[in-house]
Amino acid sequence: MSGTLEVRVLAAHDAVPAEAGGADRLEVVGEPVDDARSPEPRAVAAIRDRTNIHLRPVVRLREGYSTDGGELVRLRGLVAAYLDAGADGLVFGFLNGLGEVDAEVIGALMDGFTCPWTFSRAFDTVLDSDDAWTAARRLPGLDGVRTAGSARTLEHGLDDLVRRAKTDAEVAALVVADGQLHPDHVPWLARAGVRQFHLDDQVRPGGSRKAYVDEALVRSWRTLIDTEVAHAVRRV
Repeated sequence: MSGTLEVRVLAAHDAVPAEAGGADRLEVVGEPVDDARSPEPRAVAAIRDRTNIHLRPVVRLREGYSTDGGELVRLRGLVAAYLDAGADGLVFGFLNGLGEVDAEVIGALMDGFTCPWTFSRAFDTVLDSDDAWTAARRLPGLDGVRTAGSARTLEHGLDDLVRRAKTDAEVAALVVADGQLHPDHVPWLARAGVRQFHLDDQVRPGGSRKAYVDEALVRSWRTLIDTEVAHAVRRV
């Protein structure tokens, strides 16, 4: 059994080495990378022309994790354009004014569309994590939640995330470990049942966002994840 390795990319120059290094899934973002905003549909189409693996563009046009009726129309247009361009799924996350998962907005966004999607790191800014996980299980099409177990990084949230995953197999199946994932985190997460892992700067030389994704770095993570997941499965 292997884990799912997801890599964040900007364009085909990142996507090709990511696929060659063994990535299973690509999160496609536009500039600036810090805010993980939506890419242009033509960028998704260009990546689709160069790669065969699963593509998930980010659906987000502004800062924050809320939206309104006017922007929702634009977001739905983007979803349609991404799927037409060859995207296999999506990445997004919306919260309401109470800091809760906004199931109403998410339902309106995806009305009429059928594809798998990942809840973004917006999930880590909810006010009540227990309520958020309960709400997430009810969201149609959701197959991943990007989380560090903390609004900061895995360095701060690892213990809580491992504890939650160990005690709830459904949570473990949804977790996409993110938030400055370090090689030392992988064994703990794998033993807790986590099988999805997200990488960004870790696969760029020197950790620089100005550098392209490096095939060898992706492959080293591929080997690490496969090894640790295999060990975890044998321990069960």
